[in-house]
Amino acid sequence: MILARRKLKIETERLTLRPPVHGDYRAWSALRHQSRDFLIPWEPSWAEDHLSRKAFTNRVYWAQRSVGNGSAVPLFLFRRDDDILVGAITLDNIRRGPAQAGTLGYWTGQPFARLGYMREAIEAVVHYSFTRLDLSRLEAACLPENTASRGLLESAGFKYEGVAQSYLQISGRWRTHVLYASLRSDRRGKTLSG
Repeated sequence: MILARRKLKIETERLTLRPPVHGDYRAWSALRHQSRDFLIPWEPSWAEDHLSRKAFTNRVYWAQRSVGNGSAVPLFLFRRDDDILVGAITLDNIRRGPAQAGTLGYWTGQPFARLGYMREAIEAVVHYSFTRLDLSRLEAACLPENTASRGLLESAGFKYEGVAQSYLQISGRWRTHVLYASLRSDRRGKTLSG
């Protein structure tokens, strides 16, 4: 893993994870558009301008501010072989002090689903969070019927913790989610020294 003071970049076997930049707009909007029907059932409702350049520009500025102030780590996933965007992962809602925790969210473009890319990214972000950010707990949530996401979290070492009623609005209505967590103290040797 590589972390420069000004430039965040995490390398895995097949991926480069880095914050979005303005030049990523076309790849991002094309992949999101192509994967729309695949993603919409699992995500908060898209704004009318969701795929617009202006909305993406705001996303890039938010990412820069969040990394700078330590409140989030939004990363795009690029396949190292050909620099193709395959998805994104965000460590958000980073809480310091007694909590030392953050919340993980992610999406994969439909052509790249179930190829192991997101598991690779989750494991890298978990390692980064525990070793570089000194977090103690990572949380993630998904819809109960999202068996692919549940299996992904479990295969990446997250443990089921329970149910949160009306946790997020998905497709315009409040939906109950299942909650998972990964604890630094619970890794049992899975985290490599950083």
